[in-house]
Order: sequence, then C-alpha cells, then structure tokens
Amino acid sequence: MESERQPRFKRAVFKLSGEAFQGDHKSGIDPHYLDQLSVAIQGIYKHNVELSIVVGGGNFWRGRDANLFGMKQAQADQVGMLATLMNALALQGILERDGLPVRVMSAIPVPSITEPYIRRKAIRHLENKNILIFACGTGSPFFSTDTAAALRAAEIDAEIVLKGTNVEYVYAEDPRINPSAEKYHKITYTEVLSKNLTFMDATSISLCRDNSIPIIVFSIKNMDNLHKVFFSDSVGTLITNQ
Repeated sequence: MESERQPRFKRAVFKLSGEAFQGDHKSGIDPHYLDQLSVAIQGIYKHNVELSIVVGGGNFWRGRDANLFGMKQAQADQVGMLATLMNALALQGILERDGLPVRVMSAIPVPSITEPYIRRKAIRHLENKNILIFACGTGSPFFSTDTAAALRAAEIDAEIVLKGTNVEYVYAEDPRINPSAEKYHKITYTEVLSKNLTFMDATSISLCRDNSIPIIVFSIKNMDNLHKVFFSDSVGTLITNQ
C-alpha cells in the first residue's frame, strides 16, 4: 500500500499559488480550503518529509495589474510580496491549530511577525522537523514566486519542486481554451523553454535546470494528489534534464 512505502522525496519545496487559497471564492482566503490543505500536509508530514512551502499572493493582488493603477511595476510587485505574507501567516495559523510545528521566513524583514530568511537557519528548521513557509518571494521586484520556489529549492538542497496548479498536467496549449490540447507526462527543461510553455516563468525553469532540480506540475484541486505525488510517479508532469 502507498502509506506503507517510503516517500520518493525527503526534502521538497511545494509552490502553492495565491489563487489556490481562494478556493471557490473569487478572492481572499477560503477557510474550508485551508482546512483541506492542512489535512493533506499532515499526511505528508507524518512520513518525515522535510517540507517547505512557497506561497503566492494572487488571491489578493497581482503585480501584472499595475498598469490598471498607473503604478510602477516595482512597487506593484512589492504590494504582491506583502500579499504572500498574509497567505503565509494564515496557513501557519491553520497548521499550528492542527498541531504541526511551522516557521514563516520572510524575504522582506518583518521582525515583529516573522523570521528573516537565512539559508542556514532554514536548513536547521527543516532538520528539526519544522514545516517552513517562505513569504515575500525573493524579496526583489520583477521576480515571480515560482522563481522564489526554484531559488529556495537550490539554496536548501531540495530534491524536488512541486508546483500545485489548477490543471492535472503541463499542456501544449491552455486546456480551458483547447480541451484537446496535447498533455505531457514528461518533458525536459529545454523543451519547456523552446516551446514557450508558460506554466512557470523562464527564470524559474532555468534555475531548476542549472541546479538539476526536477519539477512536478500537478493539480492541487484534488488534495489527494499532494500525497500521491510523494508515493507515485503517475501524477502530473515531470520536468527534468532528460
């Protein structure tokens, strides 16, 4: 049985989009979704996985909408970083309510609320069996939270980046527009870049390629998939060098 097997990865970075937090709502945070997410994370944690989570902020703010406000992109991205901090704290609160040890580390110093991101301290937290939530992206504008996930994965020697999305696989085209779009079960970083597939930005793909960190893209709409991705190779799309 899956539950009796050892997980495929000991140390993983899980990228969770801000839109996921809104659940069935149009924006904000859906408490029911966080309850479900907590149950899924508990199922992973009990297998001694060292789990880090990078959260987006799109349920509150998207930096690419800066032009709607006549705002400079750099400042809009800073607003988005603070949106990720709200999601990180909300997730921390739910996980701690359910008995899990959690630390939030922020790329932007907010000392009265979170710890600053320090690479060696982050690794020590994982070794001490704490779940890590990374907030505020890379701390710099013009870089996505996908890039933050790739960067943190490289820094903490993670074995895998798990990209939770709204679709089951990486597709050649948007499956919402073309339901018959080709889906990939496995694809290389180079193919992703050459085909201009946009499920993650090119910087994050290149970072993972240069550091030989595989990526699995899968649907987080089905919470069971978070468990399955650790115990099965039949979930989502695998992106590697080969």
